[in-house]
Amino acid sequence: MKVLGLSGLHNSVDFKRSELPDLSAREYRIVQGLDSAAALVVDGVVRAAAAEERYTAQKATGSFPVHAIRDALRRSDISPDEIDVVAHGFAHRAADLDLSDPYLAARYTEVYHPEVQLTWLGQEFPGVDWAARLTPVPHHLAHAASAYYPSGYEEALLLVADGMGETESLTVAVGTGGKIEVLHRIPALHSIGTLYGVFTMYLGFDMMMDEYKVMGLAAFGDRRAHFAEMSKLVKLLDGGTFTVAALAADRDLLERETHRGVLAMLADRFGPPREPGTPIEQRHRDIAAALQAVVELCLVHVLRHFRRETGLRDLCYAGGVALNCSANGVIARSRLFERIFIPPGAGDDGSAVGAALYVQAQQEPATRIPAMSMPYWGTSFTDEEIGAAIGGRTDVVVRQVSERARLLAETSEALAAGEVVAWFQGGMEFGPRALGNRSLLADPRDERMRDHINALIKRREDFRPFAPVVTVEAASTYFEIEPGDEDRFRHMLFTTRTRPEHRASLGAVTHFDGTARVQVVSRDGNPMLWELLTAFAQRTGIPVLLNTSFNLRGQPIVRTPQVAVDTLLRGGLDRLVIGGHVVTPKVEEGRR
Repeated sequence: MKVLGLSGLHNSVDFKRSELPDLSAREYRIVQGLDSAAALVVDGVVRAAAAEERYTAQKATGSFPVHAIRDALRRSDISPDEIDVVAHGFAHRAADLDLSDPYLAARYTEVYHPEVQLTWLGQEFPGVDWAARLTPVPHHLAHAASAYYPSGYEEALLLVADGMGETESLTVAVGTGGKIEVLHRIPALHSIGTLYGVFTMYLGFDMMMDEYKVMGLAAFGDRRAHFAEMSKLVKLLDGGTFTVAALAADRDLLERETHRGVLAMLADRFGPPREPGTPIEQRHRDIAAALQAVVELCLVHVLRHFRRETGLRDLCYAGGVALNCSANGVIARSRLFERIFIPPGAGDDGSAVGAALYVQAQQEPATRIPAMSMPYWGTSFTDEEIGAAIGGRTDVVVRQVSERARLLAETSEALAAGEVVAWFQGGMEFGPRALGNRSLLADPRDERMRDHINALIKRREDFRPFAPVVTVEAASTYFEIEPGDEDRFRHMLFTTRTRPEHRASLGAVTHFDGTARVQVVSRDGNPMLWELLTAFAQRTGIPVLLNTSFNLRGQPIVRTPQVAVDTLLRGGLDRLVIGGHVVTPKVEEGRR
């Protein structure tokens, strides 16, 4: 069975611009359907998956993922008419909406209706009866499937938390024997994901984009300073649920589409909002810290109740809120669950994978869906293709190093000498994290390296942390990871603490509060990166590197060799190791 999974709602932003002119750029981002992606699942196995942004260079785009679809089909040698089912990770129904409102009725017709997907499929891939193959999958079921089926767990508690699905913002379910049964839902009006997003705007960042910046900022704040006032915005209830009364401050359509009502209420309670680009004050750090604390409180409240009610010892968790690594670390340290699985594509891009796996499990329940290892499901290039793509460039020096041991020795020597190395190997990772195939790597020992990359290469806020990548054998030595629990950290989705005795020697990857967003690498999961870490340890004694995504500010993670070289030059990077090639900027005569 061949299932094509899709995420995204192509017309969301354009519709809002046409119907509500004169909003700010940040307000036009308050839509459903960003982070479009395509995934191809064949007989329960993910053959290919990628976000559309990697092809269009428009970060977080919700455009119909035609480029991601074409690439998935090409790499799998499958034609469009061989697809059995197209699974879309939204299933809006007219019956759930107030279509008496002209704006909401028009949005359903032009954005949410399944016919919109059929229009784009027919336009881009004509001659196929797509109407007979399209299956809308409820958004939270797609998220739940993206976590449950690749987890390898026979039974587990399932949690989905995000801004909203069709009508809900949090779903609790049980996965047993391949079937998903919903236990509880919290409606969209009480969304902790939306609350976190509105505070992201209040703090001067972009909603639906920069929530991870608020998470990073929170580490520098005092949680107690605003906790009492922040706690008034939510109310914990019996039965493992809660309400978010703050969102009721949006009273009419315009306020709901911009959250101006909630933002005005926040200004009354916490002071004037920060304007984008202005200095960050301690007050902003303290507000971010209190927000983080309240969201963590809500999540643990829900999980504690349903862990007790179901008796289930394993957790599968997805949705945009599941990308909050600090909250994930709190859940892990609560010891409510023996095992926790969060997919690398926990956000809306991952609903493409989940929708496809959900349909696979529904229509062919006997098919075994294998447990996930590493999601290197994106485009890859052979050394011959790399050479053809960049060999003719005159602005760089390209050397081919065919011997792997020599390539690794050269690279580890460069890293130990303080170079920032762009690392481009194998298939592109799925999800927002660079998991060692499209990464910038550097020496983790000196905190000045963090400042150098933030200021000169990434050109981003100085409070933003970088992640350490460590061999599985050394993970528990350097970080507070229990031996045997290393697999939880494969996808860089949990924070833990750097062990006190190693914090001074890991200054570039240990956050202000002593935590680190660790990625653990095994030899089976990523042989090249594991060997590079081992080579670096032979030179320095530390099998740890700084790992951040191979992109510059405002740019998606690189996908092609050409873009990789362009980014090397624009970012002022020292070298690019791409396949078996080493690429360095050409130094002009007279500047040596």
